[in-house]
Amino acid sequence: MDGDGVAAGDRGRLASAISNAIVGIHREYFGRGAKRVRTVLNSDYIICFLEDFYTPVERTLIEAGRFPAVQETRSAFQDVMSKRFIAAVEELSGRKVIGFLSQVHADPDLAVETFVLEPSSDGHGPSGASS
Repeated sequence: MDGDGVAAGDRGRLASAISNAIVGIHREYFGRGAKRVRTVLNSDYIICFLEDFYTPVERTLIEAGRFPAVQETRSAFQDVMSKRFIAAVEELSGRKVIGFLSQVHADPDLAVETFVLEPSSDGHGPSGASS
């Protein structure tokens, strides 16, 4: 059991499922997903850290000093796709997402997808994790 009273294996499986879902959405729409992803679960939020995820075109733009163009495109994508990201996390975690924040960084090649969860009426986090 971990500090939240949930078997570590259950939290690990949930984190892995969320990681796979987020990377899958990226892969479906960008043609490639992150090479490395780590998802952190808490009673109030779920955060996915994605590394090495830029497409060759985006890398070319970044190397040419055009990161703001890449950042703007990624931000527009997240705005348009937010419902899909939120639905995946809500389905897997069994919790309502009340906030979604996304940010990309050029060097290192890193993105962060943050899902803020509605407080649980029973005081438990994702998959029954207590806070």
